[in-house]
Amino acid sequence: MTPKNEPQINSENNPSFQRKVWIVVGILSFSIIFLLLLKATFRVFLLILAGTLIAIFFRGISNFIQSKTKWKEGICVAISIISTLLIVAGLFWLIGAKVQNQGTELIDTLPEIIDNAKAKLKNNAIGEKIINNISSADSMEKAQVFAGQFFQSTFGFFGDIYVILFIGIFFTISPKTYVNGMVQLLPVKAQEAGTDVLKNIDNQLLNWLKGTFFSMFIVFVLTAIGLAILGVPLWLVLALLAGLISFIPNFGPLIALVPAILVGLMQSPKMALLIAGLYILIQFIESNFITTLVQKKLINMPPALIIIAQLLMGAVTGVWGLVLATPITVILIVLVQDLYLKRRK
Repeated sequence: MTPKNEPQINSENNPSFQRKVWIVVGILSFSIIFLLLLKATFRVFLLILAGTLIAIFFRGISNFIQSKTKWKEGICVAISIISTLLIVAGLFWLIGAKVQNQGTELIDTLPEIIDNAKAKLKNNAIGEKIINNISSADSMEKAQVFAGQFFQSTFGFFGDIYVILFIGIFFTISPKTYVNGMVQLLPVKAQEAGTDVLKNIDNQLLNWLKGTFFSMFIVFVLTAIGLAILGVPLWLVLALLAGLISFIPNFGPLIALVPAILVGLMQSPKMALLIAGLYILIQFIESNFITTLVQKKLINMPPALIIIAQLLMGAVTGVWGLVLATPITVILIVLVQDLYLKRRK
């Protein structure tokens, strides 16, 4: 018998093939829409992350109070939030007037400081070349565009602070509501692992916050003492600025150094060099001793990885990306370790 010829399968008329094509198209479309939405709303996610960090800070204080006093959780949370706000308000009341006066003086004398710095730099060929490059119309236009994009915020600076603070307070009051809501989005089999991952992220961010605030305080104290010994005017506001900006690793000390050197140039180039040397010394102490001590309680974060994250986040989202690049790096490292490395066979 002659075998019957089997009909040739036409993939274009095959229902299963068409179904696979539509599935691929649907996945690609969903991915593109998701990425576009993520790009449009990423700044909002950064504000949520900042609010989460505040909630972790409040919760850390609350847990400490509860471990020492055995009081109810609600009372400890209320003490944590209220006491923190009162301490901040008290600090502003104690040194706020002096900081405000020095800050106003710095703003008023800033044009004179810049002109004086230009005059000092024009005394040599290299300095004059730098001034000409910076003062060119093209450079000024590029700097204005960059500054406008970099310092762009979602709701305005004070609007962002308002949103971050209230998100932090709401997360602090009822964290389980939001954590359970996130966990319930996962498959049932993955919910326990998801809870463990979130707890690990919370612990690592809390340890990072402890180390960062300790480092900021040390930088503020050392800078204030050093500038006061050198007899630098506006020493308090410069030290406070150095302490606050040290929240941003790597780039924070460089940003804080600029106004300090400009103030030093008002007195003499020698004073500017002394101030630069002081800041470099403090940065050396902070990087090699304080950070080393803090890193013992943290996951390993390669310095180059943090710098790369800061450059990428700063370029994409501006100032909030630069500020929050390190905690984002912490979260990504925990996710990679818990979801991939520890499960790898």
